[in-house]
Order: sequence, then C-alpha cells, then structure tokens
Amino acid sequence: MEPAFIVAAFAGGLAALALRLPPMVGFLAAGFALNALGYGLTPALGTAADLGVTLLLFGIGLKLDVRSLLRREVWGTATVHMLASTLLIAVFVGALKFTGLSLLQGTGWPTLLLLGFALSFSSTVFAVKVLEARSESGSLYGRLAIGVLVMQDVFAVVFLSASSGAYPSPWALLLFLLLPAAPVLRHLLDRIGRGEMQVLFGVAAALVAGYALFDLVGLKGDLGALVLGLLLAPSANAAPLAKSLLSVKELLLVGFFLSIGLTALPTGESLLAALLLLLVVPLKSVLFAALFLRSRLRYRTSLLAGMTLGNFSEFGLIVGALAASQGWLSDEWLVVLALAVALSFTASAPLNTAGESVYRASAPWLGRYERSDLLERDRPIDISGARAVILGMGRVGRGAYDRLAEAHTIPAVGVEHDPATVAGLRRQGYRVVEGDATDSDFWERLSLAPAMELIVLAMPNQRGNLAALDQLRGKDCRARIAGVVNHEDEIVQLREQGADAVFHLYGEAGRALVDDALIRPGT
Repeated sequence: MEPAFIVAAFAGGLAALALRLPPMVGFLAAGFALNALGYGLTPALGTAADLGVTLLLFGIGLKLDVRSLLRREVWGTATVHMLASTLLIAVFVGALKFTGLSLLQGTGWPTLLLLGFALSFSSTVFAVKVLEARSESGSLYGRLAIGVLVMQDVFAVVFLSASSGAYPSPWALLLFLLLPAAPVLRHLLDRIGRGEMQVLFGVAAALVAGYALFDLVGLKGDLGALVLGLLLAPSANAAPLAKSLLSVKELLLVGFFLSIGLTALPTGESLLAALLLLLVVPLKSVLFAALFLRSRLRYRTSLLAGMTLGNFSEFGLIVGALAASQGWLSDEWLVVLALAVALSFTASAPLNTAGESVYRASAPWLGRYERSDLLERDRPIDISGARAVILGMGRVGRGAYDRLAEAHTIPAVGVEHDPATVAGLRRQGYRVVEGDATDSDFWERLSLAPAMELIVLAMPNQRGNLAALDQLRGKDCRARIAGVVNHEDEIVQLREQGADAVFHLYGEAGRALVDDALIRPGT
C-alpha cells in the first residue's frame, strides 16, 4: 500500500478529532485530497476496503438477534421507507432540472427512480461507527437502526442479483446445510478459547465459510459474512470474538473511507448537485422518525433512530456503479453519488453527536405525536414497590438479590440486558426487567422513587459501572450505591464517581473464605 495513504489517513483523522468530528470524516477528506494530488484507488486499498466492510457485517451478525428482523417496526419500516423515499427522492431530483444543471437535462423517470433507489439506502458503516462512538449499539434505537440497515442490505442484494443477471446457482440451495452445521461451529468457537486462534477463527468464518462460499454459488459475499455472524451469535463467545476482531476491522475500514474519496475528482457542477442532494437527508430522517412513531415507539427512540439513519450509503455507490456498467447512468452521476455520500457523512456526524441536545429541544412538540399504546419494550419501566435495584444479574447480582430477600427482607428488582437471561430468571421467580444500564435511554424510561434505599452495581465490566454512576448523578439519586470491581485500581474510580461502598470481588472472597474457616467449631 502507498505510504502516502497511511500518512494522509492519519493526518485527516487527527484533523477531524481536533475539530470534534469523527475520524471517518477526516479519512474521507484525506481520500479526496489524495485524489486531487493524482493518486488513484489501488488493488491493495480496494481489497482492504472490501475486507473491512465484510468484517463489519460479520461483526453485526455476531451481535444481532435474528428475531429482531421479524418485528414489524423493523421490516415494515424498512420496506415502507424504501418505497416512499425512492419516490420522494426521484421527484426531488426531477425538480432540480429547473436549476439548469446540464447532467439533469434529458433525465427520464427510469433514471430518476434509479437515483432515488440508490439514495434511499442509509450507511451501515456510518451508523455502526456512530453507535459505537456513543456506546449505544445495544440501545433500543441502535438495534432498530441496525435491523433496518440489515433489511436494506437484503434489498440491495436482491437488486444487484436481478439487475446484473447473475442469478444464484442451483448449488446455492446447499447453503441451507449451514443451519445444521451452525451448532458445530459454535461448539468449535467455544472450545478454542481466546487469543490469536479466536481471531483466526473469526476471519476464516467471515471470509471463507461466509464470503467465499456465498460468492461461489452466485450470492453476494458480504451477505454470507452477515449470515455466518448470525449463525454464531448464540455462542457464549460471540461477543468476545466481536471484540477481538474490532481492531482489525477498524484498521481495514480506514481503507474503505479512503477509497470513497479516491473514487473520482469532483467538478463544480457535480459538487453543486451533491450539495443540493443533501437537502434530502433531513427528509429521510423525518420519514424514518414518523414511521417509527407510527410503529408505537417513543419519540426519543424514533428521533434518535431516524437521525442515525439520516445519511446516504456506500450501497448507493455500488448500485450506481452497476447502473453505469449497464449504461443506465452516466459516469458523472457516479461522481455526484460519491460526493453526496461523503458530504452526508460530514453533515450527519456532528448532528448525531448532538443527538441528546436535539432530543431535548424537540421534545415539547415531538412528544405530542407519541402514541399512548407504546410497545412493551419501549414503555416506561415499572419498578414500583422495589427498594433496591441490582444492575447486572450475573452470579454476583443474583447473590445480592438473594441476600436482600433472605436476610434483609428488602424487595429488589434486577436489571439485565440479555432477553434470554431475563426470561430464565423470571421463570426462577426473580423480579427482573430488561435494560442496558450503559444506555441513556434506559435511564430515561426508569423512575427511581424516593423510597429507593440501595443500588448495586454488579455488572462485569468497569465501563458499565461508571456509565451507570454518571446517569445516576443526573437523576439526583439519594439511594446508597454499592459496586463490585475485579481489579483493585478500579475501587478509587468508583469512589470518585460517587459510589458509597466498593468491594473487590476476589479480595472479599478470600477474606470471607478465611473468616468462615477460622470461626468453625474446633478451630
């Protein structure tokens, strides 16, 4: 790979950080700068970009519950939005003919609808990066946005297959054998442990069993990576695998953002056309928010999901490239689409960073459109009668819950983010609600009564405990807060953030072991 690519990417990312923008904006700018200096897209950079997107989709699959795609608010919203936005954007682009832009002259409805379809997609890469930057990938609005994006990916695969005339091979039916093979793959993932073997397993699953296998039978390889991720998602080691691949994926995605800038060099007219197309982005967000509200979701969930999806997608470039190869679009439109995608990222990034501020400002009037019959998973969380809240219902959390009930007769409620764990604990008689304590939306839905006496931070990682403490300070909580840490140096962090009592998990276990042994009769 050209050394200039690495230097430019680093400089662009550094400049973006200095301007309080996501590094991806700097990477895009670096790509256009390199293009202006005469550099072009190299095979090595193109390969890195493709691998980055493939691993990104594999990682999404590892974290996604396929049942979420079957919910009406996901597939229904994705379908209606795709149809409505295609038509609206086509009409908007057609109206731009009156601006006198030469590339629009003689443009018929087939071309307008094709452009509308290409611009109706939202960017999976951008949305995932924004959600990860805000640590809200597991939030309800984040899961909704990802679900819609996956549905859009399915629509794109169908279009690309049909338009190119490359229909799947009859051998594609053998891919259904991956379903009975999935338990074997999950067992293998659980057996190999952590470290380099886990990373190698993930790369092999994404690129060989996923991408290469699907590509071999005439299906889009990226879809194969996503499917393999979905099949491995039920494994206990799916989340650690996604974390292990994170650094590799992040590095390769730099190549993806550079490649967008290297696609073509803009002209004055193409830049003007791309800027005019940016006017469509707010319309996409508003339409998404309206559809989510119609699906009985809260206005906060609807607004933030709509903002996350308010951009153009790299799939627009793929659709445009295919259309150009078929003679349906001119090459100049590819330049416009590339600029529109890049500019939408630049415009949407600061808006998503200020998402909470936008929500606060719009709440007085947007709240009027919220339905009274909200979906159960987006209603205010009822913990009435509880005098203790336990965040994290693992072994430590369950132990704290049992101790409160048996020794102190204090009614408690547990909070757990995994739906399957919540269902299992409820069957055992625990009072548990589903929620992610690192998600600000969870705290928006939770009301802590003045009678609340104790909050226990029993989550397995320090980041979650610190995020919960930060939210509790904003709610003016008066209950005592106790936390459990795995490392001694984390004790000071929790105390500085306002925890009243902090216990070192292994240190306390050792002390309890010795005390119990010495007080036994006969010692």
